[in-house]
Amino acid sequence: MPADRVPGDPATLVMVGNAGPDMWAAFDGVRDAYADGANPLDAWITDVLDAVAADIGATALFPFGGPPHLPFQRWAQRAEPVDPSPLGVLIHPEFGLWHAYRGALAFPEKLELAQADTHPSPCDSCADRPCLSACPVGAFASATYDVPACVGHIMGPDSGDCMGQGCQARRACPIGRAYVYTPDQAGFHMRAFTGAQDGN
Repeated sequence: MPADRVPGDPATLVMVGNAGPDMWAAFDGVRDAYADGANPLDAWITDVLDAVAADIGATALFPFGGPPHLPFQRWAQRAEPVDPSPLGVLIHPEFGLWHAYRGALAFPEKLELAQADTHPSPCDSCADRPCLSACPVGAFASATYDVPACVGHIMGPDSGDCMGQGCQARRACPIGRAYVYTPDQAGFHMRAFTGAQDGN
């Protein structure tokens, strides 16, 4: 559909992502080879998906790079039962907040795919919403995410838990506990986040 803004107007789009730490284990085995780049994980993902796409006659698309920036969140909501969480990121009924969309494969032909599951958002039945109160600086206490407060805390002297283990608000969610990222993976993403906010 034109509203989906998929480049080239392919007949089928298959989302590619990860849940939990398994992808990180694969990247960790080769990340020294990408250490010189500004975005080593993105560079590795690009290499992997471009190779897969070439092998199967697809085109690889990515949520990074651009412009234009592609609407991966919208595509994901059409592909599987994910919904915006109170933190803004998409929540999955099984994986919780511990998943990410790393790319997509666009095919010129129509592929027969299973019907997307439909599940209500787990946030709808979460009365306590511990994610909103777990942040040590209350970055999610209002209707909008207070990015400066979050970044200021992460880059400050008391950031050890968030920087070393990952966002406390995200870790407070009871859904998908079996898929929580390892400290090494969480720390990598937190450093990338603060670097991006710093303009590095």
